[in-house]
Amino acid sequence: MKLRDLVYGLYARRVEGRLDHAQVPKHIGVILDGNRRWARAAGGTTVQGHKAGASKIQELLGWCNETDVEVVTLWLLSTDNLDRPEEELVPLLSIIEGAVRDLAADGRWRVHHVGNRDLLPSRTQTVLKEAERDTEHIDGILVNVAVGYGGRQEIADAVRSLLLEHSTKGTSFDELAEIVDIDLISEHLYTRGQPDPDLVIRTSGEQRLSGFMLWQSAHSEYYFCEVFWPAFRKVDFLRALRDYAARHRRYGS
Repeated sequence: MKLRDLVYGLYARRVEGRLDHAQVPKHIGVILDGNRRWARAAGGTTVQGHKAGASKIQELLGWCNETDVEVVTLWLLSTDNLDRPEEELVPLLSIIEGAVRDLAADGRWRVHHVGNRDLLPSRTQTVLKEAERDTEHIDGILVNVAVGYGGRQEIADAVRSLLLEHSTKGTSFDELAEIVDIDLISEHLYTRGQPDPDLVIRTSGEQRLSGFMLWQSAHSEYYFCEVFWPAFRKVDFLRALRDYAARHRRYGS
């Protein structure tokens, strides 16, 4: 073991020992950013970067399990990513499918897809459906896999779902205008029935949401981490939790 790894390990245990589990966020959203830049810096390929990022997911969920986090949302593929060149998109989708299968096979996580499934290839759709089906009985961390996800797309899909539902009920537009409120729209989001994220973490040093959970993150705390996702360590995760616990959440008051 390298001296640096030993020091990080000792520091991580120190931070974890001082962590108040009562102040841990129950729902964490993670923007897994920086796979390609990590690969370039290491002299590797884009595919190697995505594979390294996928292998980090189980580590993160293990840390979440140790600290009593209940829901984790992982942004694996945005609607914008679907416009990437086919030579990059096809292997990326294959890596994501493998990561989702691994999550389902682990036996500790309940997998739920968030995103517009119709935008995805049929094979990817099948993998997501099977993962949800095979883990629906598990009473572990709820893991939202955001694949083909965009915040604006989600809100548009929620409004469309709401309109279709009330159209079948024969609700007039005037009647619908009287009852539409925040709660009604929330019932049609991909994450309906779930708590909103308390903390959103973005790796790679970028300080923007890029459309991640636009509706749900209205009161979320944000933590921007400089390291690329494949290099994200337990100590980085614990620092995010420590930073969150030190904040006084006022919810606009």
